[in-house]
Amino acid sequence: MIYKFRQHIPVIHPSSFVHPQAAVTGNVQIGCDVYVGPGAAIRGDWGKIIIEDGCNVQENCTIHMFPGVTVILKKGAHIGHGAIIHGATIGANCLVGMNAVIMDNVILGDECIVGALAFIKADSVFENRSLIVGNPAKKIKIVTDEMMQWKTEGTKLYQSLPTQMHESWEVCTPLTELPTVSPVIENIANYKTWNESKPQ
Repeated sequence: MIYKFRQHIPVIHPSSFVHPQAAVTGNVQIGCDVYVGPGAAIRGDWGKIIIEDGCNVQENCTIHMFPGVTVILKKGAHIGHGAIIHGATIGANCLVGMNAVIMDNVILGDECIVGALAFIKADSVFENRSLIVGNPAKKIKIVTDEMMQWKTEGTKLYQSLPTQMHESWEVCTPLTELPTVSPVIENIANYKTWNESKPQ
């Protein structure tokens, strides 16, 4: 659902897809080809949230801030299931892993990767291409070209998803038994996990 707060009405580019079970409130700007999954809470009541083109905010993510702060997800940022972004700036083409927590005034440079379940404490700053893991989170190495290619290919899947959702997504009544002919499952670019695809 999309909600006005005081004088602020969210601005969402029509090419993006915001699931109706997500909550987008107030001073929020969403660019082109953005996917926002069900259960996401994007709350621009005390400050502003800018989600640039090609980002995705997956299921059950939370984006919020302290009063007067602007949260920015730069172009192609990829926010994994259940992650929390509170008052931070996420650089272009970053990946934030599932259930990671990124606190106030954090600045991630471009093309960083944050591991699942990482906790990045307030006021932390990471340079471009940092691989960040742990609680409290630390940079452990530089993101390689191979890792960044893998991340970018995964984000491209999400960048194509809004169009597919607009074309074929609809509320339906479930079947009560399996059909005699199973629908064909299209091959989604043969995308694999990092462990399956990383160089040996």
